[in-house]
Amino acid sequence: MASLKDIRIRIESTKSTQQITKALKLVSAAKLGKAQHQIVSMRPYAHSLLKMIANIAVTERINHPLLIAHEEVKKVLLIVISSDRGLCGGFNSQIIKFTENYLKEVQGATFELDTLFIGRRAGEYFAKRSLKIVDTMTKLDKDISYKLASEVAEKIMKNFLEGHYDEVRMVYNEFKSAISQAVVCETILPVDLKKQTLSSGEAEAAPFAVDMMFEPAAGEAIDQLLVRHFTVQVFRCMAESVAAEHGARMTAMENASNNARDVLNRLTLTYNKLRQEKITTELTEIVSGAEAL
Repeated sequence: MASLKDIRIRIESTKSTQQITKALKLVSAAKLGKAQHQIVSMRPYAHSLLKMIANIAVTERINHPLLIAHEEVKKVLLIVISSDRGLCGGFNSQIIKFTENYLKEVQGATFELDTLFIGRRAGEYFAKRSLKIVDTMTKLDKDISYKLASEVAEKIMKNFLEGHYDEVRMVYNEFKSAISQAVVCETILPVDLKKQTLSSGEAEAAPFAVDMMFEPAAGEAIDQLLVRHFTVQVFRCMAESVAAEHGARMTAMENASNNARDVLNRLTLTYNKLRQEKITTELTEIVSGAEAL
């Protein structure tokens, strides 16, 4: 059985750990609030932008390279977003498990698969596997910005337009709530306008007037809007992943703090029992010695 000294050391160590987990929970809660506000503010803009692109494309009968789906997919770029740090529960393990299952499903497919990892955890895990990794980006939680998303989106669009890839798919944790995240896999290129319902509800009857003139020209406007839309989509996926990471870490640290509290209660109870037994033994020895004298 452990001595009183050993139990005191364990109690102090558990209290220190509990302080750390509580601090991490507060930090994650503050960051989650900011990230959640960013996502909520971004979604209406992204929805309206895609709606405008769909309306212009249907009205003007425009076929843009970023909108045309290939009949035969020969090469796919898979982008996997994870985190750089741990202590966030099953956040990274869910992404890794989903990606492994996805790779098994497409193992016998006819297309070639390249991977790009955003986040150190998934990058380090799959670096030991036989995968063709194009690049690995880190420090997402610190450097996330529209500028970073623009640089990543520009590089991806360039490879897509040059014919290096027929499809670009992204795997990430979608933020649902502070205690809930869902792993999703989206095809972000080519842009699918079928997901967008037009304002009129009919593809043949676009809400724009037939004689409406565009300045700049409709083709140039579509080109600029698609670039903006794709950049916003990349930035949204990054922001969703970061918010989900903060939510998962906050939940994990809350559970860790509760577990530390339970451990402290058990250790304190054991310490008090041993201390009481020791005091009782000493009193018995004193009384027995006095009676003997």
